[in-house]
Amino acid sequence: MVEQNSRRTDHFHPASGNLRAPSGVDTTTRRRNGARISADRDDAETLARVRDGDRDAYAELVHRHASVALRTAMLLGAGSDAEDVVQEAFVKAYGALGGFRDGAAFRPWLLQIVSNETRNLHRAAGRRAARERAAWQRTVPLLLAAADGDPAAAAISGERRTQLIQALSLLSEPHRRVVTCRYLLDLDEAETATVLGWPRGTVKSRLHRALRGLSASLTKPGDGQGTDAARTEVGRDA
Repeated sequence: MVEQNSRRTDHFHPASGNLRAPSGVDTTTRRRNGARISADRDDAETLARVRDGDRDAYAELVHRHASVALRTAMLLGAGSDAEDVVQEAFVKAYGALGGFRDGAAFRPWLLQIVSNETRNLHRAAGRRAARERAAWQRTVPLLLAAADGDPAAAAISGERRTQLIQALSLLSEPHRRVVTCRYLLDLDEAETATVLGWPRGTVKSRLHRALRGLSASLTKPGDGQGTDAARTEVGRDA
């Protein structure tokens, strides 16, 4: 299981399901001179070792991607079950490696499994509207606390951040998910499509409507007109 406070790097053995993530590791991207560096090449080399029978090599993938997998599960509403979701996702990913396409990117494929496991969690939680509200309530504290370790988020005033979170609450579930992937998890359009299991055209249209809704909600936060416009716009799931 992923331990959030005192995490240490242990080996992951799929048979035992032991998963531990390194503390403070940014597994979403690495940067050199401000540019993003893909981990795809490292992943391909590691996957080749896994397929050659090196069981410990899978632990390297866990080490590399556990943090972003956990953040994805939490921002998509897994809450206190996020660790279990990520644990199950890594186990399922290992079991499905035989069907993983050579040359494909591992991270979005893994995060798609995390996303699916989070949806399964919601389905098991009860009626759709109730579980979506519960998922959002689990996510709000994470967004409110995001500025603590994020200089970009810290640049947004507390009041403005609260307004943004309130605007996000007006979005439909699909629109919140696409905004989360594109802007909170910093996935590109193709990765977002993979993670959510949508065609790229659907990602584009839903993101466009979601951003229009957010803009409408934030334009006139004091008089309610923006909120009414946002509710009208984000109620559409095109």
